[in-house]
Amino acid sequence: MENVLDLVIIGAGPGGIAAGIYASRAMMNFVLLEKFLPGGEIANTYEVDNYPGIAHVTGMELTTLMVNHAESLGVKFTTDEVKELDLSGKIKKVVCYDKTYYTKTVIIATGAKSRPLDAIGTETFFGKGISYCATCDGALYKGKVTAVVGGGDVAVEDAIYLARMCPKVYLIHRRDELRAAKVLQERLFATPNVEIIWDSVALEVTGNDFVEGLTIQNKKNGEIRKLEVSGIFVAVGMTPNSKMVEGQVELAEGGWIVTDDDCETSVKGVFAAGDVRKKSLRQVVTSVSDGATSVFGCERYL
Repeated sequence: MENVLDLVIIGAGPGGIAAGIYASRAMMNFVLLEKFLPGGEIANTYEVDNYPGIAHVTGMELTTLMVNHAESLGVKFTTDEVKELDLSGKIKKVVCYDKTYYTKTVIIATGAKSRPLDAIGTETFFGKGISYCATCDGALYKGKVTAVVGGGDVAVEDAIYLARMCPKVYLIHRRDELRAAKVLQERLFATPNVEIIWDSVALEVTGNDFVEGLTIQNKKNGEIRKLEVSGIFVAVGMTPNSKMVEGQVELAEGGWIVTDDDCETSVKGVFAAGDVRKKSLRQVVTSVSDGATSVFGCERYL
C-alpha cells in the first residue's frame, strides 16, 4: 500500500476549498481533487451579494479570491476525476484516472448539478438554445427574446441578468409566487422587460436547427401558450453529485448525503460538505461552513 494520507477532499467548490484551507492550517497530509476547474456552480453566478465582507462580487471573482487564499496557504489543486471509491475499511481507497490514493478520511464535496427541464425537445436542443448557465451563454442571445424557467434565486438572477441584453425575457414559474429571496424579487419586479408567467410549466421546445419556441401550459386553467424565443435558460432546481457513494453511505430522498452536526456520514471517517449534503439552505456561506466543520470532524476522528 502506498503512503496513507490523512485526508482526501473530493471537489473544489466553496466547501472543498474551505476544507483545503482548514486542512492546510491543521498541517494535514491531504490531497484536494477537482475534475474540472475550482469554484463549482458559484463560478457561473453573475453576482454574489450575500457573502459577508465582500459586497457585489461576481461568482468568478469570489472563486478567484478563494483559490488565491488557499494557494497562499500551500493548498495544491489536483486535477483528476474519481472513478471508484471504497469506503468500507479503516483505510479508504480513492481510485482516480491518474492515481490511486489511500487515506484515513474523506470529504465528499462534489456539489450538485442543474436538474434538466422536463419538456419534449430538451435533449434535442441542449446547446442549441437550451442552457443551464445564463452567465456562460447569455451574451449569445443579445438582442433576442429569451425565457427562464424556474422561480428560485438562480432563476430570478438569470432573468435580471438577461434583461440587460435582451429586449424581452419571460420568467415561467409553476407556482403563483416566487421562492427567491425578497431582495431579488424586488429587483425583478422593477425590471420592465421581464414578463412573469405564473402557474405554468414547459411542455415542448420547438425549432429547426436551434430553439425557436417554447410551448407552456397554465396548470390552473389548462391554457396553452406558445412563446417565440431564441434561448431558454433552465433553473428548476439541483440534483446532488452523489452517485459515487451510492450504496456506501446513507442517502436521503433525492440522493442528498445524510450527515451529523460534524458533517460526518453514516460511515466513520467519511464526511460531506457543501451542496451535496442534506440540509435546508444551500449557499456559498453554508458550503464554506461545511468545509470547515468537516475538517474539524476529520481531526477529531484522527
